[in-house]
Amino acid sequence: MDSLITAAARALGAGDPLGALKRVALRDDAPALALRGIAMAQLGDLERAKALLKAAGRAFHVREAVARARCVVAEAEIALVSRDLSWQPKALEAAQRVLEAQGDRVNAAHAANLAARRLLLIGQVDEAERVLAPLDLQQLPAASVAVHQLVSAGIAVRRVQTGPGRLAFERALAAARQAGMHSLVAEIEADARVLETPAARLIGGGNERSLTLAGVEQVLASEALVVDATRNVVRQAGSVVHLATRPVLFALLRALAETWPKDVSRARLVAEAFRGKEADESHRARLRVEMGRLRSELAGIAEINATMAGFALVPVAAREVVVLAPPVEDQHAGVLALLADGEAWASSALAIALGTSPRTVQRALEQLAEAGKAQSFGRGRALRWITPPVPGFPTALLLPGPLPGD
Repeated sequence: MDSLITAAARALGAGDPLGALKRVALRDDAPALALRGIAMAQLGDLERAKALLKAAGRAFHVREAVARARCVVAEAEIALVSRDLSWQPKALEAAQRVLEAQGDRVNAAHAANLAARRLLLIGQVDEAERVLAPLDLQQLPAASVAVHQLVSAGIAVRRVQTGPGRLAFERALAAARQAGMHSLVAEIEADARVLETPAARLIGGGNERSLTLAGVEQVLASEALVVDATRNVVRQAGSVVHLATRPVLFALLRALAETWPKDVSRARLVAEAFRGKEADESHRARLRVEMGRLRSELAGIAEINATMAGFALVPVAAREVVVLAPPVEDQHAGVLALLADGEAWASSALAIALGTSPRTVQRALEQLAEAGKAQSFGRGRALRWITPPVPGFPTALLLPGPLPGD
């Protein structure tokens, strides 16, 4: 490798893409194409970066397996940043194996970090942790350690484990500063704010207050009967009842929980669950049926008693009933939570992350656009969606992936 290529690589490692381009901008050999692609990616021109890296991968000889694998890793990183979740992860796994076999531990670790970040993005938290587990941080440079700890912090946040999350953020920040990578420092500082911003509202006993993620962790660990409106589940002492596919039952339960220990009138329950303006006889009959179904779902956790005015929720063992609700409630909260990371998303990537159909996501995006909460740019396959910052809007509790007990 000649001196210009070496100098350009060092400039990129130090976060100086312009310095790298000054040395290789006019060259078209394979190493120069690869470095130019990485530099363009750091400068934000992702389409040009992808084209350069593909050209570099073709230009390297088939026997230059390590160089070709590094190009694949760089392409995977661009795909992650541009939220191209359709990019095949098996290609990244194959590149990682080549790098490990050839002793390139740094780039192999970078591939593992990228794979874990992708898994975390689509809610596969346990799998992301499995990918990170074999990495030996003692053998890695500070920049790789910083990214590893940042992903570890993300895993802890998704699991609502604020202690491990805070520690991982601190370690990531220290490693990023040691590496002298100011952009990574800024990213870590921005992500760490999730621990200090409102993550939910606690509703109970006629009162309502905001909670940080640490407050949510305390509520989930308590003995209270928690009606969790961030995931549409009921939690109590390790028991979890999932009602995400039973929206009518959850609407009834939430109304009962918000009014506990008082009862709720039949008219209000009809309005909450069936969107009916008046509780006519057909609505009353359906209400009795749905209440019977809700009793079956809550067996062993809570009972539902009929009263003269309506119905009341009676916990079996818990002494308190609370509702955990998002700070800002929106019909398409999951889509907004993903868009809130500040990146431009394709509708297909949102569908993959949320585990739903592309058409469902497209309808949600169209409605958000009509409400001024999202906007698109580009056309065809290059169409991307972004959203302006929504004050107080949560992300951690609404992102894909399990919470404690799920």
